[in-house]
Amino acid sequence: MSKMEISIVIPAYNEEGNIIPLYNKIIESFSKITNKFEIIYVDDGSNDATSNNVGELHKKDSRVHLLQFRRNFGKAAALSAGIEHAKGDVIVTMDADLQDDPAEAHKLLDKLNEGYDLVIGWKQRRKDPFLGKKLPSNIFNLLIRILHGVKIHDSDCNFRAMKKELVKDLLFYGGLFRYIPSLAHWKGYNVAEVPVIHQQRFSGKAKFKSVTRLFKGSLDLLTTTFLISYRNSPLYFFGSSGLVLLGLGFLSGISLLYNKYIMGQLIAGRPLLLLTILLIILGIQFIFFGLLAEMVTYNSQQVKNYTIKKKI
Repeated sequence: MSKMEISIVIPAYNEEGNIIPLYNKIIESFSKITNKFEIIYVDDGSNDATSNNVGELHKKDSRVHLLQFRRNFGKAAALSAGIEHAKGDVIVTMDADLQDDPAEAHKLLDKLNEGYDLVIGWKQRRKDPFLGKKLPSNIFNLLIRILHGVKIHDSDCNFRAMKKELVKDLLFYGGLFRYIPSLAHWKGYNVAEVPVIHQQRFSGKAKFKSVTRLFKGSLDLLTTTFLISYRNSPLYFFGSSGLVLLGLGFLSGISLLYNKYIMGQLIAGRPLLLLTILLIILGIQFIFFGLLAEMVTYNSQQVKNYTIKKKI
């Protein structure tokens, strides 16, 4: 295969009604940008005709590729697989539900050509429920700007354009795909955003419940914040906490010794004695966990968190 300029990666889960309409819009839009591009659909374990529809497209257009998972591994795994198999110097990711308009991809690419490594879409006038998606998204993006220092309004938007060298330097797992701008910024890459139109879903229905999304997003935010601050030295986090606990235990222990030997008071059965023992034990455990985390970090290797059933 000759070298591609642009690879379009599209995670899809039960999106049979959107595959062909999205393909038609991509062909219409990207043909105006370049004649060298490929479309990689990643079927994340769909139980409908998603893979069959992509297979039919591949028969008439060799630029269309399919990666079909054996089961549903999640969006992060789908993105990781698609990016790994991408040939282009630039990778564009978008959802399969047609809420991302391929006609607006040129905005991302134009901004990328200004010298940025990652450009993310900023969805204007979102066509989503306020309580289910808009409000949680606004809260999370505010926290991201505060905690991670990334001036992005819509970090969760999957409509992105990235340089290949950037994605090779990032690790996708769990729900961390939502925080690609934060991870890229932490690595020292230049990140920007451009306003894009957000459309109604063309076919099918959303796959995530708002409560589940809120719960998982909160945990992913904690994970990302920890990785950004302490990924290379987890002992700094656990060790600092352990030293604080040991310090408090030491101070309370000094107070008990003063009461026993100077004031002549009995300390057996005092709540402060139990608290002192607890603080010392917890402090030692935190430091021990930090050392274990350092060993895991030192010896860890990146492994694939998905398996592919079929590759076309």
